[in-house]
Amino acid sequence: MITSLGELERAVLERLWAADEPLSVREVHSTLATGRDLAYTTVMTVLDRMAKKGLVQRERADTGRAWLYRASQTRDEMSAEVMDTAMGDRSEDRSAALLAFVDRVSADEADLLREALARIEADAAKASSKPASKSRRRRTSS
Repeated sequence: MITSLGELERAVLERLWAADEPLSVREVHSTLATGRDLAYTTVMTVLDRMAKKGLVQRERADTGRAWLYRASQTRDEMSAEVMDTAMGDRSEDRSAALLAFVDRVSADEADLLREALARIEADAAKASSKPASKSRRRRTSS
């Protein structure tokens, strides 16, 4: 998804991720237009197309006229989706991609991966040790 984005779409997402709240077209434009010739309508069109692609969400401002935009996913969520998509669907492709990725991580990143895997294993162990819930029996009167 993010690998197929254009330069302006990436810049828009970066601006939305940096914001604490949804932004109007004007707010996005004012930031991106600094130092380059960029029309307001171009930003408006890009945001509209990104909304149709599901990359951003929009809602009406309190004034009722303008749209406010925010990214549909965090940067981390989008990065994870890109990695998952890039690894492919076949298990051998995924294994090779994971191994190639792990070969590139730093020692600190490897520690983070180990911690994440330990959390996942602990959560799975907790889930499997919970007793199954008993189903309620219906009583019928005769």
